[in-house]
Amino acid sequence: MGEDDIVALRRGKLESIRSNGIDPYPARAQRTHTTKEAVELLDRSPDGRDVISVAGRVTAMRRMGRASFLDLRDGHGRIQAYFKQESVGVESYERLLQTVDLGDFLGVKGAVFRTKTGEPTIEAETFNILAKALRPPPEKWHGLQDIEVRYRQRYLDLMANSEVRDTFVARSRIIQQVRRFMDARGYLEVETPVLQSTAGGAAARPFITYHNALDRQQFLRIALELHLKRLVIGGFDKVYEIGRIFRNEGVSTKYNPEFTMLESYAAYADYTVLIELVQEMICEVAGEVLRTTVVRAGQNEIDLTPPWRTITLRDAIQERSGVDFDAYADVESLRRAAAETAVPVEPSWGRGKIIDELLTMHVEPHLVQPTFLIDYPVELSPLAKRKAESPHLVERFELFIAGREVANAYSELNDPIDQRERLLEQSRLRAAGDDEAETADEDFLIALEHGMPPAAGLGIGIDRLVMALTGSSSIRDVILFPALREKADS
Repeated sequence: MGEDDIVALRRGKLESIRSNGIDPYPARAQRTHTTKEAVELLDRSPDGRDVISVAGRVTAMRRMGRASFLDLRDGHGRIQAYFKQESVGVESYERLLQTVDLGDFLGVKGAVFRTKTGEPTIEAETFNILAKALRPPPEKWHGLQDIEVRYRQRYLDLMANSEVRDTFVARSRIIQQVRRFMDARGYLEVETPVLQSTAGGAAARPFITYHNALDRQQFLRIALELHLKRLVIGGFDKVYEIGRIFRNEGVSTKYNPEFTMLESYAAYADYTVLIELVQEMICEVAGEVLRTTVVRAGQNEIDLTPPWRTITLRDAIQERSGVDFDAYADVESLRRAAAETAVPVEPSWGRGKIIDELLTMHVEPHLVQPTFLIDYPVELSPLAKRKAESPHLVERFELFIAGREVANAYSELNDPIDQRERLLEQSRLRAAGDDEAETADEDFLIALEHGMPPAAGLGIGIDRLVMALTGSSSIRDVILFPALREKADS
């Protein structure tokens, strides 16, 4: 039977319910206990047979003459419901058999008990339909495997796969714990604009939109950085935001065009302070949410216990690719050296972009255990402060776990003249064809000229952090509704 036939059959059952004067979509349900609370009640008084009301979706049905068993699932768990014809009445029992399908929502009132096999069960005295499902659940109700269906129809994925629900519960708790961590250390949570007149604060292609009332082009933000720094300039010593970021880039197991970032800024601090902060945060979050600091990523066991390995970017790239980028003073020589290691260098790339690709191709896949890469070239970090002893480098680190970047931080550049020169150089790269080069934000540059104290800034990709802590291999597994290509283009 095709799905259209099933829908037609269920619509017929819907009309049958209505013809008997029953509302198949009542406004409310009389629920006294969740399924979890019902089981806990049994644990406290196993012989009590307390009368309660539960509600949930029908996920299994076993019909046996004048008695039937149904599984009900809500957002807290599952409980079995036992229906006897002599208990609910002949008419009601017949209605159960004739009109209730998998996927329907039912409310059930009755006494809770455990069967001889120990199964928590509610023996129905009465029941009512709370929502009639017109479409059937996934064919493989317990363990939906079709990736295409799972991502496009996440509600089916959540219905069928308990581990998927667990991942998103963990995500919520991770974000809650990150907030608690930051709040406890004196950071003030703030909100900054999503629509911006200049897409600055990162090297990325923006999404472009148009504001009709203001009659001007605007951009969805690609970073939280520049507005948060304005707040430091204005006098807030510690600020953070957990917000949605939008970058007009490809989709893959590592990238989604909209994602969630934590960004924080602390006055009178530098990047060495943030190395300690990040280790402490992630270790504490894992301990609170997962009750362990050892997680799995594929076949690898990852130990989050500090201290984590630290290596300079220069040494990491040279170790894996054989290229010492300090040995190539100009772009052309570095381009040739990178090309010899199979990096697909494009003519428009500047020095920073080439180094970044060397990192992506040769180093990242090997950074399985938590690793800080530190001290990046200035061309790759236009918003970071130079190292006093090595002015061609900046005080910056990136954190990698399970072969993916999770965090990025640096001592903030607060010299307005140096900052202007670097952003103008980025503008020249953009004009030459690098559409991911930074954009100069004149309003931010003016703000910086009013003076910003020494500060350290941190960005953590919340999606990547959740991937690391839950052992997820694709960013689509930790975003409820990921971006997908149209079916016709797949």
